[in-house]
Amino acid sequence: MHEQQVEQLCLLHASGLDFDVAFTSVLKRAVKTLYFIQEEMDAHWLPVVRSWRLNEKHQGALQGCNKKEMAALYGEPQLKVWRRSFTFRPPPLEDELALKSFNPKPYAGMDISMLPKTESLKDTLERLLPCWYDQIAPALKSNKKVLLVGHGSSVRAIIKFLEDMPDDEFINLEVPQAIPLVYKLDDDLRPLKHYYLGTEKELEAGLAKVAARGKAKVFQDKNLGKAAPFTTTNAIYNGEASNIYSKE
Repeated sequence: MHEQQVEQLCLLHASGLDFDVAFTSVLKRAVKTLYFIQEEMDAHWLPVVRSWRLNEKHQGALQGCNKKEMAALYGEPQLKVWRRSFTFRPPPLEDELALKSFNPKPYAGMDISMLPKTESLKDTLERLLPCWYDQIAPALKSNKKVLLVGHGSSVRAIIKFLEDMPDDEFINLEVPQAIPLVYKLDDDLRPLKHYYLGTEKELEAGLAKVAARGKAKVFQDKNLGKAAPFTTTNAIYNGEASNIYSKE
């Protein structure tokens, strides 16, 4: 995790918020983020529920592809549809490639045929909702303060669900990386208000960074004398995000 992201997560401690239970995925990005939060807040005692249902959206055959390269090859509008559309489902990951990248330990004891080989954001939300209804919602109904550490797409899906957001608005929803988002919910778990723990400048910078991931980047190829698609060996970094839920 970058130093700036750690500093932003420290806002949780400075805010005076405390929690009764935490939920996260089984992916190490989110697990590590939650660890940093617990370390900063001296809250290693906090009960943690890890669920594969909170995993990041499965990008299918696009999994691991660099976003800037894809924007250069296919155009930014097409990439936005692939990344942000609620119903688009990328081509599935081939069985052989899926097996090579699969770590069975976090999924021990479950039927692995339930795991997706590709997902739309609609699929992500449907996969996530059993965890919400069976575990997160009961915790909130018991007046527990819930910390949810998720991923960009899974957090966006939860926001769409909570806000009952239309599909055509959802495609433009951006969530800044690593800036905590606080939701206050009523007795029926509908939003009363929400706000980010960050300054306006930090929010603008965070949103600009997320938006830039879908921008094409070119460099000057001296041998060809013209612009060529920028390439990098860095894999996609699915930014973590934190949501805090409490019931008033």
